[in-house]
Amino acid sequence: MPPPDIQVTEVTAGYRGRAVLHEFSVTIPGGRVTALVGPNGSGKSTLLGILAGVITPTTGAVRRGHTRPPAFVVQHSSVPATLPITVRETVAMGRWAHRGAWRRLTRRDRTVVQEYLDRMDIAHLADRRLDTLSGGQRQRALLAQALAQESGLLLLDEPTTGLDSAAQQEISEAIRRVCDDGVTVVHATHSHEDALRADHCVLLRDGRIAAQGDPRTVLHREPAAEPA
Repeated sequence: MPPPDIQVTEVTAGYRGRAVLHEFSVTIPGGRVTALVGPNGSGKSTLLGILAGVITPTTGAVRRGHTRPPAFVVQHSSVPATLPITVRETVAMGRWAHRGAWRRLTRRDRTVVQEYLDRMDIAHLADRRLDTLSGGQRQRALLAQALAQESGLLLLDEPTTGLDSAAQQEISEAIRRVCDDGVTVVHATHSHEDALRADHCVLLRDGRIAAQGDPRTVLHREPAAEPA
């Protein structure tokens, strides 16, 4: 069976009584990469928070159709620079969704952690502290942590922001491999190149959809709103 679509229907949501999304409806195709684009304040991060389940809409409904909680990857710059944990420990935290924070990892847990260390090409960094890594390496570690949750829905907030071109390419390729494995991927981005690599694009403006569909069509139709 193909991965289920995600349905957001007539959702209004925001922060501290201020609405950011206004009666917002969208269908996110399952098993594909969807890029959320638009200017700052347009509602991209709010939509990610709703899909992740960390923001509750004041009205409307969200149907995810995935049996496991979504995996949410924050920006690498959001991780405290002095966090004293290794790359392996960082990835192992992804298993907390299954084991809890204080239970010992099982053999399967350790196998999953090693698998995603290998797949993200960071196994050689496993014993390095997270705060000693480059931005691209740290982002790959956070992506491996999310994948270790084995969720069917991966959400990323500006995954290539602040990275050099080589690291951006590595993260984009990793996202594509994840999608090829049947995972639904939704990421907010200001990168024109990242948006063009997606299968589907949703352009937000002032908490509403300005355009959606094929990335080239969406970005061409709304040139003033293309990502920087």
